[in-house]
Amino acid sequence: MVGLNSDASVRRLKGPDRPVRSEAERAYVLAGLETVDAVAVFDQDTPLELVTLIRPDVIVKGGDYSPENVVGAAEVRSWGGECVIIPLTPGQSTTSIIERLRSSRHA
Repeated sequence: MVGLNSDASVRRLKGPDRPVRSEAERAYVLAGLETVDAVAVFDQDTPLELVTLIRPDVIVKGGDYSPENVVGAAEVRSWGGECVIIPLTPGQSTTSIIERLRSSRHA
């Protein structure tokens, strides 16, 4: 299962110009991945409520996080689960793509 920030949550966290893709579009792409069984959209600023409800065995975040900073990691570890940090693919964050698009328009 993948927890996905709602559009309103992304706007609160990232600003009024985000998200670039709607929650429905983002959920559709994630649901199409072979390893994803379900996508849960949450409206809170963190997934803590979803994590405590679902009680996953593993919580995963990108390499721009450390295990100590992952919301819900302590809870997952408390019931025997683990926190996994996966490396980011350089240049593929939404922020870096937006920056490249903006700079190419002004070039």
